[in-house]
Amino acid sequence: MTSAAGPGTDGDRRNVSDAAGVVVLGACAAWSLISAAVHDGRPEGVLLAILAVAAGYAAGRISGALLPVAAPCAGALAGVSLTLTVPHLSPGPQIVTPLGHAGATAAVLTLSAGAACCAAWAASAPALRLGLRVLASGIAVIAAALGSTVGFVTCTAVVLCSLAAGHIRRRGLVIAGLALTATSVTGLTLVLAGNAVPGGLTAWLEDRLTRHRLRLWHDALHLAREDLALGMGPGRFGELSTTSAGTLLSDGKPHSAPLQQAAEQGVMGVLLLAAAFCWMLFALWRTTRPTPVALTAGAALTAVAAIAAVGNALSFTMVSVGAGVLAGLATARPIAGESSGREIGVRARGNRLTP
Repeated sequence: MTSAAGPGTDGDRRNVSDAAGVVVLGACAAWSLISAAVHDGRPEGVLLAILAVAAGYAAGRISGALLPVAAPCAGALAGVSLTLTVPHLSPGPQIVTPLGHAGATAAVLTLSAGAACCAAWAASAPALRLGLRVLASGIAVIAAALGSTVGFVTCTAVVLCSLAAGHIRRRGLVIAGLALTATSVTGLTLVLAGNAVPGGLTAWLEDRLTRHRLRLWHDALHLAREDLALGMGPGRFGELSTTSAGTLLSDGKPHSAPLQQAAEQGVMGVLLLAAAFCWMLFALWRTTRPTPVALTAGAALTAVAAIAAVGNALSFTMVSVGAGVLAGLATARPIAGESSGREIGVRARGNRLTP
């Protein structure tokens, strides 16, 4: 389950995926500025999210190289601690629960479960590996205890996918399947926003998603159709949406990342959001880390993408940072493992430091 490629090939793989990330994130930032300049928008939120992903990815690469087991374990515990301690993040009983916080809770716990499973695959001691898997399962239980049904389902799915990943040798088809899953959820969101589902199914979905959320989606799709090229400008959905403007405690978001991009940055914004997600999957496909680590992280990131397609998770900085950290951890090349490989190579050549 580990790469047999030489150091030169490993370096080329990392360089290609890193260069792709720089191009994609740079394009996302540039397009938000262009759209904001045309329509007098406010791109600060988009730029902050991009910076959070980039910073998290860099932190994950560094910490994962130095501490391949301890770093993801610490990340998992940090995610759980933030969920339990940060005000208004937990979806527990409140007088007024702002729409979208439940999605952030589910996303953070899903990323935490994914980090714990990645740590388990990186661990060599059977007892430690078992303990980390118990931690991942415990995170799913915490999600259920907090009342986050979505979080419980996604955390459980990540744990099961991680266990199944141990029997997979070729990761390409699975990565493609994850991309297809995220695309399907996004497509369903667009169909719901366009009222293109049967009446009976619409009533059932309104009970789960709330009528208010579906109205926000309708407004987002209507605004997107007015300017498919550039959108209405970043940060302007709240002032242009009739549903959002008529809500007492509105956060100015449509509570769907693809629809928000479509409304505020046009078709190009949606394509760039998809490109950012595909870049993470591409980096996981190219990484020299074991296949179970890459697929576990991919499953967690896909679950977060699905949550973001029907919720407001990406508006929370900790979710953007967490996604970047998990991707960085799963693509980092442990320094200890690299040093051991070099030592074995030297011994095989009779302790001669020659090529």
